[in-house]
Amino acid sequence: MLRKPLDYIFPSPPEGLNPESLVVEAVPRHVAVIMDGNGRWAKKRALNRLNGHKAGIEAVRETIRCANDVGVDYLTIYSFSSENWKRPLEEVSGLMNLFATTMLAEVDGLHEEGVRVMTIGHTEGLPDKTRAAFQEAWDKTKDNAGMTLVIAVNYGGRTEIVDAARALVERSVAAVRAGGEPPEVTEREFERFLYTSRIPDPDVILRTSGEMRVSNFLLWQGAYSEFVSVDALWPDFDRYELLRALLEFQRRDRRFGAV
Repeated sequence: MLRKPLDYIFPSPPEGLNPESLVVEAVPRHVAVIMDGNGRWAKKRALNRLNGHKAGIEAVRETIRCANDVGVDYLTIYSFSSENWKRPLEEVSGLMNLFATTMLAEVDGLHEEGVRVMTIGHTEGLPDKTRAAFQEAWDKTKDNAGMTLVIAVNYGGRTEIVDAARALVERSVAAVRAGGEPPEVTEREFERFLYTSRIPDPDVILRTSGEMRVSNFLLWQGAYSEFVSVDALWPDFDRYELLRALLEFQRRDRRFGAV
């Protein structure tokens, strides 16, 4: 359900793009985004990679605002993978500081819009300042009833699956030791131990910069997600790029394995 009128959300659509084509009832409940292209955006402008990440913050703001306005219930953004620690120390340190300062600067505005902010991933591995900023955002917004913004940080899909399997085994062992029966191993039971246990699977996964890789992102949850590749580099992504992606999603025939 739209949270604001379409002409407010998309005030100046480019020629050939009609916001009225958006079927409000078909807006995906959960949109996940692989934000790619900050480094290439910076390189094209002879800037360092951190400048590209800083430029991408405005795209994050606009995407959150637009997704919330069009009625998306869950928006997951892939901010920092568990493999990104392999990047140069200067870039990683800059990113961690950028996460902290941006989160603290934005949380009040998100709270006013009714957005709930949560993280998935091993946040215990983040610097204290960064972890505290995400915790403050959760504490301030956890009771909000609007869109849930899920920030995947220090996240890896394979690690999530291993963590869930380990937790399921530990629960089974504890049940047997207590004289009971171990829980039946089913998909539904397994999903209870994923980081996203209370979040619906993404309907669509967007990736910017024209790439077609999933990059260890939501491997379990994305089994039946539609994948939309967007040519724009992440700092160039805006509400109209999101609209194009939503319209592309609406053209898909989701079969979930059926004919």
